[in-house]
Amino acid sequence: MRTKSFFATAAVLLLLSLATAAALFAKGASSRRTAEDAPSVVQQIALDKLAHRTDDGAAPVVYFTRDISATGMLRLYDALGWDAAGKTGVKISTGEPPASNYLRPALIKDTVQKVRGTIVECNTAYGGSRASNAMHKRVAKDHGFLDIADFDLLDEDGVMTIPVSGGLRLKEDYVGSHFRNYDSFLIISHFKGHSMAGFGGAIKNISIGFGSGTSSGKSGKAWIHSGGKSLSNPWGGQQLAFCEAMADAAKGVCASLGMYGNGPQHIAFINVLNRLSVDCDCDGNPAEPDMHDIGIVASLDPLAIDQASVDMIYIAPDSASLRRRIESRQGMHTLEAGAQIGLGSRSYRLVEIP
Repeated sequence: MRTKSFFATAAVLLLLSLATAAALFAKGASSRRTAEDAPSVVQQIALDKLAHRTDDGAAPVVYFTRDISATGMLRLYDALGWDAAGKTGVKISTGEPPASNYLRPALIKDTVQKVRGTIVECNTAYGGSRASNAMHKRVAKDHGFLDIADFDLLDEDGVMTIPVSGGLRLKEDYVGSHFRNYDSFLIISHFKGHSMAGFGGAIKNISIGFGSGTSSGKSGKAWIHSGGKSLSNPWGGQQLAFCEAMADAAKGVCASLGMYGNGPQHIAFINVLNRLSVDCDCDGNPAEPDMHDIGIVASLDPLAIDQASVDMIYIAPDSASLRRRIESRQGMHTLEAGAQIGLGSRSYRLVEIP
């Protein structure tokens, strides 16, 4: 009888322990979701201290707002004065499950619908939950993007090439074949750290982001990661070659959309500086941010918008972790390479939008 009583008591205690553990796990997950979806706590940074800010009238404009909301983003987009002509793709990151810091649909919805946009993405080169067409579409649905717009995997039906002129590493860029189906692209990037690039913003979104995944047979992502050495293996390349190849691929994309011609420019950029983790949205379990949010920036120049974003990180007093991540991966070299090949301008005029 004592033995039966002992085991009965032990079973009850075990069930109670499991229930408690489950409750704590659920509470932790709920707390994380609440933190991600809660209104931003935006810090005040000294905008007059931005390293590459200028009053030169020839420099591109970067618009800035501290209002990290759907209204703030739409106001910033309107300030650009850019016409999303024809069929427009909105390039985002759908975010790796289960807990990445991807931009929430509620934040981008009004701007996506303003341009009558289709959300576009490409599959990954590293496996995960977005490596195949079916899995990636499921993630896009689970993360709520199908509730606000149509969704298109650009590399679902294969690959196309874009020429790169004057690149340091690449002469051509490999992107999803559906790229040719769009007249314009609005690039909405979550600015944050990255385990390989140091940081990810507009340049990474139009280079690695537009690069075809390994599921397509010829991976533009592997091509960039390897510095133009491999279309199948993204691992083991030289770091500086990777940074330079990102700048090359970004220039190829921008050139294909009229950025350097005399006609209309068919690409524009928005960076959101919130949930500023040292890890990218391709990480399903990123480090929790240890700095406050900053705001949203928008520009017609991909180099200027990323330089302004980096400058803002560097004057934020609580940004030590993210600065270390950028420097440890030689992230600044992407900006240096971009300037060298004429991707855009590192100097910019800043216009704050209330």
